[in-house]
Amino acid sequence: MSERQASYGPSDVEMTPEVEEVEGTDVELAPPWVTILHNCDCHTFDDVVRQLIKAISCSEDRAWEIAWEVHNTGKSVVKVGPETECVRVGNILGAIGLIVTVAQS
Repeated sequence: MSERQASYGPSDVEMTPEVEEVEGTDVELAPPWVTILHNCDCHTFDDVVRQLIKAISCSEDRAWEIAWEVHNTGKSVVKVGPETECVRVGNILGAIGLIVTVAQS
């Protein structure tokens, strides 16, 4: 019997990358923003419901719930999220003259 020698090239050897472990990394997240819809007597419920569906892509049933909450309590938080998204929602609601506040929570 003859002996065989194995020859290994770079593609035949499994390489394990070096990984540096970092402990105690704190990532501070900015507080979320909110869009608040306020009550006004200048729009019909149908107007508010239609605009809520456009602004936050909710169901008609959910839009009616929010509209009633605004009517009964004076306001409702309709969006919590990044600033740009809350501003976008506020702009859509405000496009028909609804009273909206966009603020960092």
